Amino acid sequence: MSYDENQHHDPRPRRSRRGLVAVVAGAGLVVGGVGGWLVWQADGSGGDARAGSAATAGKPGDSPAPGRSRTLAPPDSSPASSPDPDESPAERTGPLSGKIVVVDPGHNPGNFSHTREINKQVDIGTNRKECDTTGTATDAGYREADFTLDVSRRLRTLLEKQGAKVEFTQDADRPFGPCIDERARFGNEARADAVVSIHADGSAVGNRGFHVILPARVRAGAADTSQIVGPSRELGERIAGKFLRATGSSPSNYVGGGTGLDVRDDLGGLNLSTVPKVFIECGNMRDPEDVALLTSPSWRQKAAQGMADGIGSYLQR
Repeated sequence: MSYDENQHHDPRPRRSRRGLVAVVAGAGLVVGGVGGWLVWQADGSGGDARAGSAATAGKPGDSPAPGRSRTLAPPDSSPASSPDPDESPAERTGPLSGKIVVVDPGHNPGNFSHTREINKQVDIGTNRKECDTTGTATDAGYREADFTLDVSRRLRTLLEKQGAKVEFTQDADRPFGPCIDERARFGNEARADAVVSIHADGSAVGNRGFHVILPARVRAGAADTSQIVGPSRELGERIAGKFLRATGSSPSNYVGGGTGLDVRDDLGGLNLSTVPKVFIECGNMRDPEDVALLTSPSWRQKAAQGMADGIGSYLQR
């Protein structure tokens, strides 16, 4: 949801943060530079993004089978050093062997039934925000939470085929959440080489395209992104370029000034991360043209492929 993690219940539009760097190609744009994509300075003016919601679920197309996410230790515990009992004993092989990728499917299908719990305030360093939100949905009721799980499972399959160890923050295997601070802690404790949080936006009709959200430099309370701003930018640039190539979708026409990138300092999932992490908004669930893509299983496979290509490019740089 492109959102702010917690603005699906806020009817007021927000202005996006100003994008700093563009890295997109195709659709009339150019190729070259970092990760195969030209990098240039840009002033992203952004636009108004409004969140939507739905009370019913829609599941167009076939979705990969669910897996199981790892249970986190309590917040004051040290990261576990013992192997995950659910991990296969066979050593993974492939170009991403030895790499850990955490995939964060935005929201949880159970959030709709746990509004009291997800409205609980948590500390994100710069301020306090709700634990989580329900996410948005199409007019026909296809929920962002279902979309993100479908794409995340497809992405997991692609990454595991290349030898990566993939962990989920949730796989519809818990009643609600996890909260945004816990999502960040998940990647930190996994010592992930890359974390990608997958979403779809809930903006106005006519607002189309994808964008990748990068962490701003933040240092407040428990938040300190100084060590991950650079690596996260490179991860986001590579995902943006490969996503465009795989899906044929254009960069957002309402966030990031046409760059496909947006820098944010108000998202707990980024503020509290200590490992390279980005969010990707795959499209707008409130625009009919984008909805035609987001509800297509074949397009969702392309979206997963673009993310996998971008992550692989980053991890093998």
